[in-house]
Amino acid sequence: MRAASFRRCLLWTVWWFGTTSAPGAEAPGLVFPGREWEKAQPEAEDYSSAKLAVLRAWLKTQQTTAAHVSIRGRVVFEYGDVERVTKIASVRKSVLSMLYGKYVAQGKIDPNATVEQLGLVDVEPFLPIERGATLQHLLTARSGIYLPTANEELSTLSPRRGSQAPGTYFQYQNWDFNAAGTAFEKLTGKDIFVALEEDLAKPLGMQDFDRTRQRKNNEMPITKHPEYAMYLSTRDMARLGLLMLADGRWRNQQVMPNGWAGQITTLVTHAEELHPMGVGAFRTQIGRWGYGMLWWVWDAPAWPGTLTGPYQGAFTAIGANGQYITVLPAMGIVFAHKVDFDEDGSRHISPSEFHTILQMVVESSCSGRCK
Repeated sequence: MRAASFRRCLLWTVWWFGTTSAPGAEAPGLVFPGREWEKAQPEAEDYSSAKLAVLRAWLKTQQTTAAHVSIRGRVVFEYGDVERVTKIASVRKSVLSMLYGKYVAQGKIDPNATVEQLGLVDVEPFLPIERGATLQHLLTARSGIYLPTANEELSTLSPRRGSQAPGTYFQYQNWDFNAAGTAFEKLTGKDIFVALEEDLAKPLGMQDFDRTRQRKNNEMPITKHPEYAMYLSTRDMARLGLLMLADGRWRNQQVMPNGWAGQITTLVTHAEELHPMGVGAFRTQIGRWGYGMLWWVWDAPAWPGTLTGPYQGAFTAIGANGQYITVLPAMGIVFAHKVDFDEDGSRHISPSEFHTILQMVVESSCSGRCK
């Protein structure tokens, strides 16, 4: 068996036996926000106010509309309107993976159930080779089912239907993710947005969450599986990132099962295996991110020839036009970034531009020289 295939087979087994390392284990002494975030002088967290001022000036030259940086739960930097609620684009997929944990642990969701067993048949029936695709394959973008969605057309670069067996090939496409949303509702008996409110927004004390803002976009007659579009503020996105950093713990409550954050940010697809070319462009511009279970995962040593550094163990949720929840456990950093493209679709930042911004955050650390 190929090493990559063997690794994928082990993922769920590793989680059930509790051996997956928790992101929060690398960031002790976390502080959790109440009604408001606790703010700290950057130097108190060993960060440079002068360097963060340079970052602020740089963001004014970019399309960024809001940014929020916390160190172990204390805010050291904010930019723009962090309260404004806008579409988070594909960050929704990472949020969905967070919602899955509770119901997998309860036994309501079996990740090995097939799309046929789950009743996910679409407008076009499944090919025989597609029927064996599992929920786990959907969550890791390896279903081998290449069907269209209304918000994403398959390109000439996409594999042809029936050309790839489930589990063997990574293809980033919205059919997998939207079908995973349908599966969640079928298996839990709960609307995604009800779960978002009850399982995450309320326990985390989200300041700006409004269930009426969430939207299911019907995509018939193209597909039966709707887009579950989510709308959150930047500072509420940061709460999600902090929950991931804390391995699902929020103060004294285990909001997500212990170890689940580590499970969904375990590398499944290496950077060199990413497809299609749009995702590949992200890889070549930054050169470091592979894919886990609806989260992007750091896929290289931070510095040549070493296994340590600020990006070690990092993971990120990414949405079109510049939506990010990026967590660097080695530094205790949660960085939420927004570009409001609802009113102006031309607003965006590229992956390489975001990486420049992220690197400026990393380099604002004093490394013990501030005090």
